[in-house]
Amino acid sequence: MNTKAYGARAADVPLESMDIVRRTPGPRDVQVEIRYCGVCHSDLHTVRSEWGGTLYPCVPGHEIVGHVSAVGGEVTKFKVGQTVGVGCLVGSCRKCASCKEGLEQYCEVGFVGTYNGPTDDPPGHTLGGYTQRIVVDQDFVLEIRHPEDQLAAVAPLLCAGITTYSPLRHWKVGPGQKVGIVGIGGLGHMGIKLAHAMGAHVVAFTTSESKRQDAHDLGADEVVISRDPAQMKAHTRSFDFILDTVAASHDIDALTSLLKRDGTLCVVGVPEHPHPSPSVAVLIFGRRSIAGSLIGGIPETQEMLDFCAEHGIVSDIEMIPMQDIDKAYDRMVKSDVKYRFVIDSQTLR
Repeated sequence: MNTKAYGARAADVPLESMDIVRRTPGPRDVQVEIRYCGVCHSDLHTVRSEWGGTLYPCVPGHEIVGHVSAVGGEVTKFKVGQTVGVGCLVGSCRKCASCKEGLEQYCEVGFVGTYNGPTDDPPGHTLGGYTQRIVVDQDFVLEIRHPEDQLAAVAPLLCAGITTYSPLRHWKVGPGQKVGIVGIGGLGHMGIKLAHAMGAHVVAFTTSESKRQDAHDLGADEVVISRDPAQMKAHTRSFDFILDTVAASHDIDALTSLLKRDGTLCVVGVPEHPHPSPSVAVLIFGRRSIAGSLIGGIPETQEMLDFCAEHGIVSDIEMIPMQDIDKAYDRMVKSDVKYRFVIDSQTLR
């Protein structure tokens, strides 16, 4: 069926209104009428082909919240009218070791992204959430338990939320631990909220003094201005875990030296240019680790959504009409958003 969408036909042109085709729901499919879609920096990178490999027309969007409008005959997990979400994944092999463990994001064959992934549907690659509806296999649809008036602010949990929740859970962050969150943006502000809710002592790192109060308001117990050597030195060898959400190239050594023995620095941002090579000595002389983490699998994403519903956690957002997406992208490049844009999908006409 034809569906209104917003997308790009090339890397160097603005996004525009277009009609796309969604498949008729198959036996295991769930059709979702999209109410809100968060705007992720990955959307901008893909639309403008900054990572390469973008297939056009490109319809981005993988922070989707809406309501079920149709289900296939074999669907058992969802019913018409239910509030649901769709995140970064809409498919995987389901047979490899990672998939069998519910870690579809590490599928050894390669997961199917919500946009720019392989599919038999026209035009031959997946088209994301900047649209009125989407059709997804029930195994990649998530239940939303937040109240209706919070749904716009729930949307970014489907990427920013799970990207920070997954490493915090994997490294067993909780009471009695000192945890650093580097960067106070779309990812970092969620990291602060989640680590605080998990009971850790949370220290936010920012380059900007103007963000100090914001960080405290989000749940940080302490704030460190990372440009100040004295403030950084005061925390040497004191952190159990540091989550680095900054996607720009920066000095990793400044952070690894703050870890306790056996501490871990986990990076979740992919910089346009590589980080300077870290000092091996800093790692060796404290048995410290540098690790990475990629979004989360479907079971963990559901766990994150339930955790956030239970603790009243949502993203801090700015709502925009679909037609303002290019302005939003330009503002994202300047870090001019607190902290996540969300598209009101009813503005798609």
